[in-house]
Amino acid sequence: MALSASMPKSVAHGIDDVRALKDQVVGPSEWREVTQAMIDEFAELVGDHQWIHVDVERAKAESPFGTTVAHGNLTLSLIDGMRKDLSEWSGFRLGINYGWNKVRFPAPVLAGARVRCYAQIVEIADLGEGWHQVVTRYTVETEGSEKPACVADGVGRVLVDAER
Repeated sequence: MALSASMPKSVAHGIDDVRALKDQVVGPSEWREVTQAMIDEFAELVGDHQWIHVDVERAKAESPFGTTVAHGNLTLSLIDGMRKDLSEWSGFRLGINYGWNKVRFPAPVLAGARVRCYAQIVEIADLGEGWHQVVTRYTVETEGSEKPACVADGVGRVLVDAER
């Protein structure tokens, strides 16, 4: 069942609430279709025109998947939009993307497939001066696939709002 606007997200107001969410699996997000047009646009943006992504006819004939597949980094990038469905945090002056720890692509995302995402906070560290580092494991699943398409540990940093 896809997450709808009426279903609860993980909600946190401040770092203590975020700590309370540690190890809970939140999700799924809404489904998002990965179209050939998206794959082509991504290929154009990053300059990766490998045939397995952009040559539909050749992929039908030669690829073991029978069609084109999304770039792994496109799948990873989709997490940014899908995670908005999963949580609502307040009580911070700002939050930044600090990077990724471990990223894996266990299964391909075929053109036309639908994906959705789950999130789980796996680590929280106090960095001092109001900063905290939060590591969230995102799991992207493809409709109908047993293996996840992507499992990635996103590292974010938040600055506690001193006024709250």
